[in-house]
Amino acid sequence: MNALGPHAPGRLITFEGGEGAGKSTQIRLLAQALERAGLPVAVTREPGGTPFAERLRELLLDRKTQDLSPLSEALLFAAARIDHVDKVILPALREGAFVLCDRFTDSTRAYQGAMGGADMRLLELLERIALGERQPDLTIILDLPPAEGLARASHRGGGGDRFEARELAYHEGLRRAFLDVARREPIRCRVIDSTRPKAEVAAEILRLVSSRFHAPLLDGLAAR
Repeated sequence: MNALGPHAPGRLITFEGGEGAGKSTQIRLLAQALERAGLPVAVTREPGGTPFAERLRELLLDRKTQDLSPLSEALLFAAARIDHVDKVILPALREGAFVLCDRFTDSTRAYQGAMGGADMRLLELLERIALGERQPDLTIILDLPPAEGLARASHRGGGGDRFEARELAYHEGLRRAFLDVARREPIRCRVIDSTRPKAEVAAEILRLVSSRFHAPLLDGLAAR
């Protein structure tokens, strides 16, 4: 397994937030903007991204999966992440791509750590095993009240996964956990109000990415 080298030329942008925050939509819109600007893009998700990790995703999100401790969940997420980083993220970064990932290590910190009670020192160790010294270059936390996010998520149909199905208080705790991450790491993380129309949110994200990574090709797109 190859940890994320600090000199890989690409950029890793992770999207975090509660259920229904609009991560998939905003990733799609940003990917389209980057591609229009002629920049290489790889879109992926966690857990997932490889056949092995997608199988673990099915297990972890299935409502039939019961009685997993937060530590067991964290170890399964870590196994999926190691495979994902080794086979998808690192190769794309080496090719100079913008890698846009729907959830990453901060979700583990929030779900299994802050809300599950798993030892944060162990979670940090698992992060170092998967990532080495490198963290995401930018983490976008899409923030909105959990009740609104769950209402949005319910419109997708399918009944939701085992995390989405938990009570509102749990999701309120997740929101606090993500905001705590942003407060602790203000350089890496940016909180964006996701209650606004998706076009406004997308425009703010594009301006942020253009400014953060000095991508002049994006300036015209960001001004639209």
